[in-house]
Amino acid sequence: MKLVRFGEKGQEKPGLIDSTGKVRDLSSVIPDLAGEALSPASLNKIAAVDPASLPLAPEGARLGSCVARPGNFVAVGLNFADHAAETNNPIPDEPVLFNKAPNCVVGPDDDVMIPKGSLKLDWEVELAFVIGTRARYVEEKDALAHVAGYFICNDVSERHFQIERGGQWAKGKGCETFGPLGPWLVTTDEIPDTSDLAMWLEVNGEKVQNGSTKTMIFRIPFLVHYISQFLVLEPGDVITTGTPPGVGLGFKPPRFLKAGDVMRVGIAGLGVQQQTVVPFQL
Repeated sequence: MKLVRFGEKGQEKPGLIDSTGKVRDLSSVIPDLAGEALSPASLNKIAAVDPASLPLAPEGARLGSCVARPGNFVAVGLNFADHAAETNNPIPDEPVLFNKAPNCVVGPDDDVMIPKGSLKLDWEVELAFVIGTRARYVEEKDALAHVAGYFICNDVSERHFQIERGGQWAKGKGCETFGPLGPWLVTTDEIPDTSDLAMWLEVNGEKVQNGSTKTMIFRIPFLVHYISQFLVLEPGDVITTGTPPGVGLGFKPPRFLKAGDVMRVGIAGLGVQQQTVVPFQL
């Protein structure tokens, strides 16, 4: 299934993409795409519904984040061998973890806002997933049973904040609008193998990232296992898994985003996002 959230900001409803590509309103079946609504029992309930029996969403309705605001938004850094190389970092022995602020989550086509004091705004196409079943000290062999589905994340980053302002990476990763998710949440049955998914990102029509999950160092089953040793993952928590090469920081000289730039972001089987960069707004 391909699941979405549609409607104005703060008023999104859950939806289902039918066989013709139209959005069907799921709000009579589940309250939202969050928490226990992402459990196996809830997903089975959705799958049993005839899409034709559901009302159509308004034509051209905005798509919100494909997961409602998560309780946890965990990110994995330097998780692609070729990206670690472009940033002159060694391949980590264990996953590098940091948090993105849950309230940085926005829709897949919403604007990305330049934060106050920003000097080095950057892009990162990433494969993300959402937890559907509570994960606490999970064995790697059992890990995928805790995943509800996959989607695109643009891990928007401010490198000056992240690298040059000291402390942890979180300060360059969690600014407003730094977490576009979607367009769809694709359930795991539709993508049984995530080991070689094409990933790309364009800036103003130029393809700057063109990679694949095949260069991922720590794969999703291991990440669920590993992260669950340090914190309990609850249904609706989001994990984003790192980026291939081609980020602005890796160019020589580096290239960063400015107001008016347009990013298009895609992963095979997961659709396409598009964001326009806008100046800071009160």
